Amino acid sequence: MSEGFAIGDWCWHARQGSPCRVVDRQDVWGETAYRVWLPAKDALVRARDQDLGDLSCVRPTVEQILHTAAAAKLLDAIEDNLLLAPIQSSVVPLPHQLYALNRAMSRDRIRYLLADEVGLGKTIEAGLILRELKLRGMAQRVLVVAPKGLVRQWQAEMRLHFGEHFRFIEPSELAAFRQWRDNGTQGDENLWRMHDQVICSLDSVKPIDGRRGWSVEQLATYNRERFEDLISASWDLVIIDESHRLGGSTDQVARYKLGAALAEASPYLLLLSATPHQGKTDQFMRLMQLLDRETFPDESSINRDRVRPFVIRTEKRAAIDAEGQPLFKPRTTRLQAVAWQERHAAQQRLYEAVTDYVRHGYNQAMAAKQRHIGFLMILMQRLVTSSTAAIRTTLEKRRALLETPQAQTQLVDRPELDEWTELDGQAQLDVVIQGSGWEREKAEVGLLLDLAIETEHQGTDAKAETLLELIYKLQQEENDPQLKVLIFTEFVPTQAMLAEFLESRGFSIALLNGGMDLDARTRAQQVFSRDARVLISTDAGGEGLNLQFCHVIVNFDMPWNPMRLEQRIGRVDRIGQPHVVRAINFVLEDTVEHRVREVLGEKLSVIAQEFGVDKAADVMDSAEVEPIFDELFVHGLQDPASIDKECDAVIDQVRQRVAANRQDADLLAEEHTLEVDDARKWRDHPAQYWLERAITAGLPSRGGAAERVGDAWRVKWVDGSESPCVCFDARTAEQNPEMEWITLEDPRARAVISELPRHVAGQPLAVAAVTGLPDTVRGVWSLWEISLSASHVSENFSRRRFLPIFVTEDGRTFVPTAKRIWDLLLTESVSLAPDVEVENASSSFEASLAAAKAQGERLFADLLEEHRTWLAEERERTRYAFESRYQAIGRIGLPAVREHRRRRLEAEHEARMASLADAEVCTPDLDAVLLLRVGHPEGA
Repeated sequence: MSEGFAIGDWCWHARQGSPCRVVDRQDVWGETAYRVWLPAKDALVRARDQDLGDLSCVRPTVEQILHTAAAAKLLDAIEDNLLLAPIQSSVVPLPHQLYALNRAMSRDRIRYLLADEVGLGKTIEAGLILRELKLRGMAQRVLVVAPKGLVRQWQAEMRLHFGEHFRFIEPSELAAFRQWRDNGTQGDENLWRMHDQVICSLDSVKPIDGRRGWSVEQLATYNRERFEDLISASWDLVIIDESHRLGGSTDQVARYKLGAALAEASPYLLLLSATPHQGKTDQFMRLMQLLDRETFPDESSINRDRVRPFVIRTEKRAAIDAEGQPLFKPRTTRLQAVAWQERHAAQQRLYEAVTDYVRHGYNQAMAAKQRHIGFLMILMQRLVTSSTAAIRTTLEKRRALLETPQAQTQLVDRPELDEWTELDGQAQLDVVIQGSGWEREKAEVGLLLDLAIETEHQGTDAKAETLLELIYKLQQEENDPQLKVLIFTEFVPTQAMLAEFLESRGFSIALLNGGMDLDARTRAQQVFSRDARVLISTDAGGEGLNLQFCHVIVNFDMPWNPMRLEQRIGRVDRIGQPHVVRAINFVLEDTVEHRVREVLGEKLSVIAQEFGVDKAADVMDSAEVEPIFDELFVHGLQDPASIDKECDAVIDQVRQRVAANRQDADLLAEEHTLEVDDARKWRDHPAQYWLERAITAGLPSRGGAAERVGDAWRVKWVDGSESPCVCFDARTAEQNPEMEWITLEDPRARAVISELPRHVAGQPLAVAAVTGLPDTVRGVWSLWEISLSASHVSENFSRRRFLPIFVTEDGRTFVPTAKRIWDLLLTESVSLAPDVEVENASSSFEASLAAAKAQGERLFADLLEEHRTWLAEERERTRYAFESRYQAIGRIGLPAVREHRRRRLEAEHEARMASLADAEVCTPDLDAVLLLRVGHPEGA
């Protein structure tokens, strides 16, 4: 028999680079084979005789010591809820955004409603949580679902602030992909699986039950590609913006079906809404059920105590900047009435002719139940108040379509009402202009077009002249000849007219509209920030813009919905704006629109004061209230004398909605203190340095390499890949975009960090000298991993922390010294004596183990308390859900059905409670990852 190692012996596994313990040995046919346990991996592996060596042969290196100290420090900080996203992102979060991130990451179940008031940056909060999950290795595949009008904003903000690129998948791509797949050999490939980060519009992926003229097969294909394939694409994190729109009137509404399916398909879920309740408890309950169906089984469960753990909310009045000052400055908004001059007589006649046409056409469309023509009439009225160019261009397109009957459509696929309100004016026009008309429309359009062409020939647009005068006046008032001005219009023809008008008068212009892709929009924004004095944007073009360098905004034309105006002004009146924002809203004098604006503006201001909000738009959903304002203006056109009465009726509806939202704010409110210094503290946190030291010191012993080259590193990874120029911190990455920025999101980095060694009894001790440590400090320093695991439950609850121990020569322990040595190992230079300590290695280990047991008891008690708190919460959720569902089953009429469902519910409840009972049995572990002799022993 070979001498070798006996069962129970500790030895060194050369290929694994780790201590191991022999659990089985076989001597057969002249060979010795072992099964050994690797404590670092908690795994049994087979080993040959030549793989194993005596522990006394082990010689640790400085790099191995530095790697272990740095990696353990980083892992311990993460377990202690260190926030990585503020450290390893280029964005510097505000106090309330840090609060949201901290709250979100404080629980295992990351399923929250982000409900900050309007303008506080919920998109940034969602981006921080997304980054945190990715940096911790908890998420890779991310889906964002947003209303169509907000898709560009999400793309822009994720790329700008976090460097996260999201692929926007449009419905048209699905059909093209199907054709490519069917013509190739791709089988059942799913388009949604082909990209790890996807954004799509809310209504493009909701399921449908039927559509006129469609076969069962067409419906099945539609739902499979948009809904079923999306749900089955294995997302780690789903983010749903404006999520209150999912609530629906019942759980059978298509949007709710989409939300419910996505909620079940992803472990992590973020719902975003500034107005989640809106006075409708049943809809709010369905929204909360997406987060946790067991906690909210019925409407009676909607109370503050149950809602609070799932909601993260900061109100505007409480928000502060990094200096502790209020986040928002006041703004000035005024209505600028543009008077008709004698030279504008033709333009005034055109306005009156179009208004008469709209009155007649709208009534005729409604009588004929031609909703799309009604929408076209509304847009015609807004076009003529925008510019002569806008109405003339539209009339030309409309006449061309009416003269080509075969080109007209019945708009089978026109948007539903809720989708319609989310389109900007130009997009609405592009849809309805294609629709079929009525018998006399062609002649009327021809007359109006002749009048529009004549008006353009007779002179300049009245509002354009006023705009020019205004810009010159503002330059004088602000004493800034280079003053930047943002101009908004609903329609592209008005944008083109204004660009030509201002450029001919010496102004440098930048343009933005919905037809531009993200790169073109970014370039236009950069041109405006550097060179151009005027940016002219449509509503769709302005989505996602952050224009804090400009504080003057002119609404050249105004959407009928005043909430859309707020969205425009919000492009400049946002976090980081250093000036008081000036907003000037143009309206033609002595028109129905002018009178409605005056009355409406006064009454909305009264409501804001009454309820203590900045403006009604802060607590109302723009798309939901749009039909109210469309109806108000149409009634004003039909009967101008009734404007005051109609405004009062609308204001009553607005008041009810605002009142409901303010009342429901108490349900969501949670008093919390915002820490002013947090942003700076996180940005200057040393975690990035710990990461750098752990990786660069850990690679050599794992077959990789790291070489310093100037301010960068040349890295060869364990998998053989190479990174010729890398850095590890945000500031260096910002200043050197050509460098590869390594974060914990990189799986190669995580592999190096997470692989910690084990130190066992009898393993020799390195003798280390640490710069900055007094010569009088002598003893054994060790680092211990304390862990708790309860693997009998599907959640597989586990926790771990790291504990430094220092035992002096005479057997005393000092906690502050242990922590100090750990810190010095991370920042100072370390050198090793040529010889290791073998003789006293076992006794030193036992002394350190005894100290770790004594000092680690409290740390383990904290882990145990966390586990018990989680168990108590899970039991309470399970019990509450069982009782609510049991009562609901009791309302079922058929006794046999009732009893069957109750038995099934009881069985499920008992199984869940048994699983939680099993989870009470948790296993503690205490393992050494590093032991060092610090300083030379006495007599050496």
